[in-house]
Amino acid sequence: MIINKAIFSGSCRNISERAGKRLPEFAFIGRSNVGKSSIINSLCRQGKIAHTSSTPGKTRLINHFLINDSWYLVDLPGYGYAKMSREGRKELDEMIRGYINGSQELVSLFVLLDSRHTLQKVDLKFLIELGEAEIPFSIVFTKCDKLGQEALKNRIAENSELLLEYWEELPPVFISSSETGRGRDEILDYIKTQIKIYK
Repeated sequence: MIINKAIFSGSCRNISERAGKRLPEFAFIGRSNVGKSSIINSLCRQGKIAHTSSTPGKTRLINHFLINDSWYLVDLPGYGYAKMSREGRKELDEMIRGYINGSQELVSLFVLLDSRHTLQKVDLKFLIELGEAEIPFSIVFTKCDKLGQEALKNRIAENSELLLEYWEELPPVFISSSETGRGRDEILDYIKTQIKIYK
C-alpha cells in the first residue's frame, strides 16, 4: 500500500465524539515512550503528523488520521504510565477501553512492544485482556535498529515463547524501526489485506 494522503481528522475522548465518516480503523497503542508516534510518522511519510516527544504520556486523547480518504489510522494514549495521578490513569484507561471495546469500525489493534526489553507485566496483562475480550490485534516490536541482529532474534524468540504460554499461536507479528523504515511495507500490506476482508 502507498499512502498518498494523511490528514488529521480530529481528537476525542470517546467514540461518540468521533468526527467524519465511519471507515475501517487501525489503531496503534503501547506503553508510554515505546515509539508509537515515530512509527505512525514513518508509516505516513508526510512529516510529523503525530507529535513525538521524549516526555512519556504525551498523547492524552484518541487521535484520528484519515488515510487515502478510505481508512483511519488511530493514535491511542499509551498505557501503563506510572508518573500520573491515579485519577489521570483511570481516565486514560477508561478512554482506551471505551474505544477498543466500543468501536465497531476497529479492524485491528497494533500493540507496540519495545524490542530492547523483555515483555513487561503491564504489556502481558494488556494483551491477555485483549484476548479475553476477543479484540483482533497484532504485535509490533519497535526500535529493532537499537539491537544487533543476534540480540534482536533472541529477544523476539524470548518474548514469543512467553506469549505462547497464553496462546496456541501468536497473532501477526511485525519487526519495525522508524529510523530505517523496517517493517513499514509489511504493516501497510497487512492493513491493505484487512481492508479488503472488512469490505
